[in-house]
Amino acid sequence: MTRTRAEAAYQRALAAFKTPTLDLLHGRYAPFVIAVLSTIFTADRPSVAVSDAHVEVDEILDELRAAGYDADDRGLPSGAAREICRYWVRVGWLVPQIEEGAEVYRLSAHAVGALEITGRTGGRTRVSTSRVRTLLDAIERLSGDAESDPSRRLARLKQERDGLDREIERLEAGVTDPIDDEELLEEAENVLHLARELPADFTRVAESIKAMQRDVVTDLRRDVRPTGDVLREYLERGQHVIQSTPEGRAFAGALRLIGDPDRIDALTEDLHTLLAQPFSRLMDPAQRAELDAISRRVELGVQEVLTAQRRASHVITAQVRTHDPVRDRQVDDLLRDVMAGLHAWSGDGSPDAVVEPLRSLPAATVGHLRQSLGDIRPPGAPARLSEAADVEFAGEDTRAWGGPHYADLERYVDALGEEFDLGEAFLGTAVATRRPVDLVGLLEIAHRGAISEKDEVSIVEAIRPDGTTRRFAFGAVTARMAKENDDE
Repeated sequence: MTRTRAEAAYQRALAAFKTPTLDLLHGRYAPFVIAVLSTIFTADRPSVAVSDAHVEVDEILDELRAAGYDADDRGLPSGAAREICRYWVRVGWLVPQIEEGAEVYRLSAHAVGALEITGRTGGRTRVSTSRVRTLLDAIERLSGDAESDPSRRLARLKQERDGLDREIERLEAGVTDPIDDEELLEEAENVLHLARELPADFTRVAESIKAMQRDVVTDLRRDVRPTGDVLREYLERGQHVIQSTPEGRAFAGALRLIGDPDRIDALTEDLHTLLAQPFSRLMDPAQRAELDAISRRVELGVQEVLTAQRRASHVITAQVRTHDPVRDRQVDDLLRDVMAGLHAWSGDGSPDAVVEPLRSLPAATVGHLRQSLGDIRPPGAPARLSEAADVEFAGEDTRAWGGPHYADLERYVDALGEEFDLGEAFLGTAVATRRPVDLVGLLEIAHRGAISEKDEVSIVEAIRPDGTTRRFAFGAVTARMAKENDDE
């Protein structure tokens, strides 16, 4: 069914008034909200610590109530600052974030837009030469960029060059037309009007990147494709996160103009030059401060978007690296079971029903678990090995496969003297003590004294009880053993 123009316009208006921006301006406490947000958040202070924000909101409430504004028809909100700020977060005017390990508040794009609207409404709104020229220049530039005929573009460029040449000739001849201060003031007001829209635009780009990050993580948790396919796709999205939204792509184009530090420095210098001109005395202090803060606003806006981009890339990459569809489904099922159980439990009684706390955990009923440590003897002795008919003994050869023969090795080391080379000493032992484990035992005995390593490499051959041999290579070691003095 085709809608009429009036119905379509009405539907657009309904959708517009459902946004947090117009909801803020249309709310009962809108003047208070706008006043608080514009006071706490400034161009040089885009984020405020949560605890500081609560204290400042409380102070503003006390000042306004003391001034008698609470008796106004619109009044002031009741409750503490913490509750008020939480409500603002819930309706989308404030955005809580973690910065450098601390929780802070930031204005949402809707709140920045509402502040921009009120700031523009409070000033002089008039059709000026500056605004008309800005519009005409923008249309002319758009027409030139959209022109595909090379001859027409060339004719336009030559026309611009001829105009610049005539202006240069006039200046070289000393002919100047001073511009009236009132007209310069109109130009400055137009600049301020354009600059007020930048913070909302930057915040909108950052929020679109964060929304894309949440969508990617949600889709990743639902993705059951092979891990290799998931890694390739989502890592690529994390690397090119700023190109994943229309706002991000538009910002990437604008960043080529404002992302150069030299251009920011030139902008700051131009603003300082403007503030030193005589016409700037016609501006009120608020306008002068706002004009001086433009470069800072641009710099902070770019930083906000790039920070959101880095954070989104980090989150997406971390999620992809730890992606486990089976585990994620198990966690989701567990959380759903917990929420369903909590809902069923909370639905049985009234909100003020008394809940009996769990004071102790139930004891496990394990039949063979010892209940008392009074008797440390085992409940029964194990069966004798000799009574088992299926057990075969290796006889005396079993000992040969055991650990090092420490007693034989100690007697052998005592006969070597105070200093000996470990490799040579091992090669000189009897066959019964030349097993691989005896090499370890000999090294352990050598560590009882003082050892020193040499740059050479010792290679020894060990003999196992079954006659097989193993060769070992290690850094040459010289051991010095302390001998007891027989004269003492």
